[in-house]
Amino acid sequence: MSLETDQNLGDALAADRYGEGYFVSNYPPFSYWTDAAATRPASLGSTESRTRPLGIYVHIPFCRKRCHFCYFRVYTGYNAQMVEDYLGAVADEIALLIQQPALANRVPDFLYFGGGTPSYLSARQFEGFMGALQSVLDLTSLKEFTFECEPGTLSRGKLESLLAAGVGRLSLGVEHFDSTILDGNGRAHNEDDIYEAYQMARAVGFQQINIDLIAGLAGDTDSSWDDAVRRTLELQPESVTIYQLELPYNTTFHRESRESGRDLGEFPDWPTKRRWTDRAFERMESAGYYLASGYTAARGAATFVYRDALWEGADLMGVGVSAFSKIGDTHYQNDKHIDGYTTRVRAGVLPIMRSYEMTADEALIREVILQLKRGRLDRAAFRRNHGVDIGERFEEPLQRLCHHGWAQMDDTTIQLSRTALLQVDRVLPWFFRPEHIQGEQ
Repeated sequence: MSLETDQNLGDALAADRYGEGYFVSNYPPFSYWTDAAATRPASLGSTESRTRPLGIYVHIPFCRKRCHFCYFRVYTGYNAQMVEDYLGAVADEIALLIQQPALANRVPDFLYFGGGTPSYLSARQFEGFMGALQSVLDLTSLKEFTFECEPGTLSRGKLESLLAAGVGRLSLGVEHFDSTILDGNGRAHNEDDIYEAYQMARAVGFQQINIDLIAGLAGDTDSSWDDAVRRTLELQPESVTIYQLELPYNTTFHRESRESGRDLGEFPDWPTKRRWTDRAFERMESAGYYLASGYTAARGAATFVYRDALWEGADLMGVGVSAFSKIGDTHYQNDKHIDGYTTRVRAGVLPIMRSYEMTADEALIREVILQLKRGRLDRAAFRRNHGVDIGERFEEPLQRLCHHGWAQMDDTTIQLSRTALLQVDRVLPWFFRPEHIQGEQ
């Protein structure tokens, strides 16, 4: 059953509140989180979650330029001193957090630098910050250390610093290989930067590299997309992640469209993006890759410790402006403005802006929908970890999936079809609590 011929899927999804372009990154939806600026989440004062794996996410919000499709909190034009001041504030935040009972003396299992552009940091800035981290955290037991990079910001010396610090997984924000398309979408790098960065990373000794691609960039066509996939396969990265372009209201593209009165018809539509993604993964599977999730193809010994741990309920200590955390069953997010963030941290105050304390059922739903992104649920694991038979708790959406041939279910496993997996975000809202759908309408 292909994406192009499964008309029943499109018909069933067409009437849903959540459909095209809704990427499910967490649960409950962010619009339900509440202002927490004056309070500390209770979970930080508790020791109940200390048996869970712990990860650390470091947000580096700086970029050489803002991509036209970007909707994240990023900052451009910051000089070296401004960057170092920010890194000092992040180190101070970590010092505050590790005094909390939930986090004191815990040994992290994974470390992830995201952005923004973490590779915007110079080798000296990165080494200094890692020294600050290692002075207060035991990083000797990390199972994975991932670092996001923009190809045009890498040098051999910087890559050597990353490797020496223990980074084992590089994620390259390639997005496309056509320099004209990259430039038209506001990317700072070009085709030559991609090849130079990749070859340097291999020469330095990185053995696990992920390449990010985006299906649906402005100016992309069937032939240019196929060429990007071909070039990706020629490089043979350990994993390839494909995102389908979203254009929320806070992107440059959307703002320019509102100001000019021009519609967004220049972008490939959602059926085209799904078709391109399906075709790309088919080519990758033919080349020896397997589908590790609805967004990622992998080969060999590729690992996804950060992803899998978070989707299975691990604690996450997110640090930096706008960073997200989850301690126990409580979500929280830091101040979204860099000045507010640094001011609060310098004053010795945790920079938390909003939070959400999940019920047991909401925590269960979160893990179900996130693990469905891998295409498979282990019913025994949910009985063991939550004391719930998910086949019974989610009988209605699961029966709906099975009825359309998008899933198979037995006593031990729930397995999505390939068709459903490659557009999994369109079916995940079926598992939401009613108030988290009705409240969004």
